[in-house]
Amino acid sequence: MRNRASLNKTIKLSKKELSEFKNDILKVDKKISADRVINKIICNEIEKLSSFLPDKFVNLMFIDPPYNINKKFNLISFKSMQIKAYELWLEKWFSKIINTLKDTASVYICGDWKSTGAILNVGTKYLEVKNRITWEREKGRGAKTNWKNCSEDIWFFTRSKDYTFNIDDVKLRRKVLAPYRDGKGNPKDWTVGENVNFRDTSPSNIWTDISVPFWSMPENTDHPTQKPEKLLAKIILAGTNEGDVVFDPFLGSGTTAVVAKKLNRNFVGVDIDEYYCCLALKRLRDAENNEEIQGYSKNVFWERNTLLDQKKYGKNKSTK
Repeated sequence: MRNRASLNKTIKLSKKELSEFKNDILKVDKKISADRVINKIICNEIEKLSSFLPDKFVNLMFIDPPYNINKKFNLISFKSMQIKAYELWLEKWFSKIINTLKDTASVYICGDWKSTGAILNVGTKYLEVKNRITWEREKGRGAKTNWKNCSEDIWFFTRSKDYTFNIDDVKLRRKVLAPYRDGKGNPKDWTVGENVNFRDTSPSNIWTDISVPFWSMPENTDHPTQKPEKLLAKIILAGTNEGDVVFDPFLGSGTTAVVAKKLNRNFVGVDIDEYYCCLALKRLRDAENNEEIQGYSKNVFWERNTLLDQKKYGKNKSTK
């Protein structure tokens, strides 16, 4: 285990924890019912597992597959391939898990600029495309001979025209730089804050308020492509209601399952790597005592650098 600075909050697994959590991983080698997989972490390759999963039990599917680049995930490596081959790889397993979706389900699939076209081509064969979210992934030192790559895409699909989208649950609290007042001098459609004036706005498909996990954040892990909890909170709140089932076939460090738990949803998580399954189980255990999601306070998503106002002016409701 690597040595870390005293203020480093990165989540780690001891040998003892790894041994204990292995016992809680679900092993599936035959057809299984929905009640047996809900709120479980399954260690398996999604293509092999697909034939064992129940039909029409998922309300929202979040997919963060390996992008079409060379990347090492603990003991497993993914190799870049020709774009057509990558598209065929996507469809090979994606076509086999469509049956898990309810008719009213939504699907969100992550990608970068190299893989986004392949994702669109595969997704539109089976689903209705609704939008493409682009979020700012501001991390890294940059490049000397190219533009720094600091954005990723998330394609939003639905199974049908009947689907859940809770727009009031994903409003973004923005700073008001040029506030208007009514005839009596009262704020017009905005609120006076201690440090900034703000307004709750409808969400767009450009997300610039996301912080990528790093060493001083309690949600940080050593997973190389970990998604932020705030990002998943937006998607889960928009696409599901309490008690719904969220399915992630490439769970990685467990963010999807953790956020689903914090927001009172059910989850099913699958990953091929046993270590990451155990890491997800540890995060789920920790979530029982800590429901915080950075940047989401009292039912409102906040812009960066507004922590003082989050504490004082958040809506007086529970985060659940």
